[in-house]
Amino acid sequence: MTLDENGELDLDALDAALQPQYELSPGERRSMAEIGVLTPQYNGLPVDAFGQEGGQYLTSLIQNLKGPILSRWGAIMLRRTLLSKVTSPENINPADWTAERAWRLLLMGEADAARSLVLKIDGGNYTPRLYEVAMQAHLATADPAGICPLVDGGARVSDAPTWTMFRPICASFTGEQSRATSLLQQARRDKVATGIDYLLAEKTIGAGFEGRRAVSILWDDIEFFNNWRFGLGVATGVEPPDRLYAQAGRHVQGWRARAPMLSIESRLKAADTAAAIGVLSNRAMVGLYSVAYDDPDTSDDRKALASVLRQAYVGDTATTRLAAMQDLWNRSDDPLTQYSARILTARAAAQIRPSESLGEQSGVIIASMLTAGLDRSAIRWADMVDPGSDGWALLAVTAPKPFPVSYSNLDDFGDNDVSDNQLRSKFLLAAVAGLGRADQEAVAEFADDLSVDLNRSTKWTRAIQAASERGQPGTVALLAAVGMQGRSWKVMSPLHLYHIMQCLQRVGLEPEARMIAAEALTRT
Repeated sequence: MTLDENGELDLDALDAALQPQYELSPGERRSMAEIGVLTPQYNGLPVDAFGQEGGQYLTSLIQNLKGPILSRWGAIMLRRTLLSKVTSPENINPADWTAERAWRLLLMGEADAARSLVLKIDGGNYTPRLYEVAMQAHLATADPAGICPLVDGGARVSDAPTWTMFRPICASFTGEQSRATSLLQQARRDKVATGIDYLLAEKTIGAGFEGRRAVSILWDDIEFFNNWRFGLGVATGVEPPDRLYAQAGRHVQGWRARAPMLSIESRLKAADTAAAIGVLSNRAMVGLYSVAYDDPDTSDDRKALASVLRQAYVGDTATTRLAAMQDLWNRSDDPLTQYSARILTARAAAQIRPSESLGEQSGVIIASMLTAGLDRSAIRWADMVDPGSDGWALLAVTAPKPFPVSYSNLDDFGDNDVSDNQLRSKFLLAAVAGLGRADQEAVAEFADDLSVDLNRSTKWTRAIQAASERGQPGTVALLAAVGMQGRSWKVMSPLHLYHIMQCLQRVGLEPEARMIAAEALTRT
C-alpha cells in the first residue's frame, strides 16, 4: 500500500503504480516523435508532410471523413498518407494521433494497414483510444492472438465486454485451459456476452492449446453483423453468411478480400468491391482469379470468369483478348463491378498494341490501363485517338508530359458529352485547368460555355490552397479526401476537383492527381 507523508493513501502514487510498465530497456523503446510504416524510401510522404499543423486540426480532418471516398485513387493516396512515418503533431498524444489514423484505415477496408500502424506503438504508451482501435484492428484481420498482449492494459482502461471475453481466450492460447474455463464461466454468470457472441468466444478457446472444445455455430437466427462475429468467426473457420455481410459497409468487403484464411470463393465475392475502393490492386485481383482457375472448390460461375480472364491475358490475337475483356467489362450493371472489371484487365489492356483498326475501342482500352496507373502504356495510343474523343480526354489529363489541349478540342468533347448536366465536360475542364494543361484563354472560354465558375472561394478551397502553399502534402491529401466524399461521382463538385488537381500538383503529388482526373472521367 502506498502512503503519503501523513500516513494516508497516496492516490497519485497509486495511480502511477497501476500504469502499464515498460518491459523494454530505455534503449529499446521506440520513439514517439515519428510514427508510421512507410518512409520516403518505400513510397511514404516526407516526415514533415503535415508541416506545423496541430494534432487537433489534423484529427478533426480525419474525423470529418464520415463517408466513403469517391475516388479509388484518392483512397490509395489517403492510405499512403495515413501510413507514412511522419512527425507527431503538437497538442495531441502521439498514441491518439496514431489511433485516429488507424481507425480511418479500418473504415477504408485497410485492416492489415491499420494493424501494422497500431503495432508501431509500444504497449506502455497506449491510451484508451488506441486500445479500442487496436482491438478492432485485430478483429478486422481475424487475429485474436494478437490482442492478448494488450488485454490487461485494455481491461484497466475500458469496461468494454470484449476485453473481459478475451481473458479466457488468451488463457487458452497459453495452454491454461482450467483458468480459461473458470474465466469463461464467470463471464457467462455475469452475462458479459450471450448467444452467438459467447459461443464464438467458447469456440475460439477451443482452438487454443489442448482446447478440446467442440462448439457448433449456427447463423440461421442471427440478424446482425458486428466486428466480433467477423473476427472470431473467420479465425475459427465459421465465416458469417453473405446476408450478414450485406448489412456491413463496403469496408468489410476489403477485410474479407484480404483474409488469407477464407476460401478463394469467399474472397472473390468481395473482390469487386475491394478493388473499386482501392484495397485490391490489379495484380492482387489477377492473383485471386489465377488461384480460382485451378481450385476444385471454386464455383462454376467463378471458374468461368477466371477462364475469360485467362483468355484476356493469353489469347492468341488482340481481337480475341479484347473480346474477352469486353465480356468482363459488360458482365454487370453495377457501377462498382464495372469499374473493378477494368482494374482486373488493366495489364491485359496494356498488352494490346495501338492500332487504327481499334480506334473506336481506344477509350475503354486506355481507361482500363489507367485504373492501374499505366500512363506510359496508355500514351502509346496518342496517335490513334481523335481530338475531343474519350480516349483523347483521358490522355489529356494523364499523359506523363503535357498533351496538346486547345479550346477546339475541349469544345468537341463537350459537343459529344451525353453525361447528366455535362458533368464529364466539367470534370475535364477542372482537370486541365488545375493541372495547367490548357492556356487560360481556352479554360475561360470552355468554362463560360459550361457556366462553371472556377474562381469561386469557400472555406474548404481556402484551406487546401493554404496547405499547398505551405508545402504540406499530408495536409493537402487529407483535405482532398474530405472534398471527395460520397457514393457517386454525380455528387462531386467540379470546383473541388479543380482545387484538388492544382494543390496536389503543387505539393508533388501530380501522379495521384492525374489518376484521380482519369477516374472522374471514367466513372461518370
